[in-house]
Amino acid sequence: MSTKSRLRWRCRRGILELDLLLGEFLDRQIGVLTATECTALEHLLEYPDQQLMAYFFGQSVPADEEISRLVAKIRSTAS
Repeated sequence: MSTKSRLRWRCRRGILELDLLLGEFLDRQIGVLTATECTALEHLLEYPDQQLMAYFFGQSVPADEEISRLVAKIRSTAS
């Protein structure tokens, strides 16, 4: 399974808003993500849905700097 396919599968969440946000981000950015960002995305996708919602909607900030930068990038690419 390719990296994009694996990440696409992991972006499928139990909350529609997360599905849309993460899916759109992956579609737009997969070709330009660095190896560090891909690793951070894999780690981010291990978080529970409620924690991701808090990060993406500005209710909480990740303590990990790489995750925090990635969350900011995901938020900035949302339409």
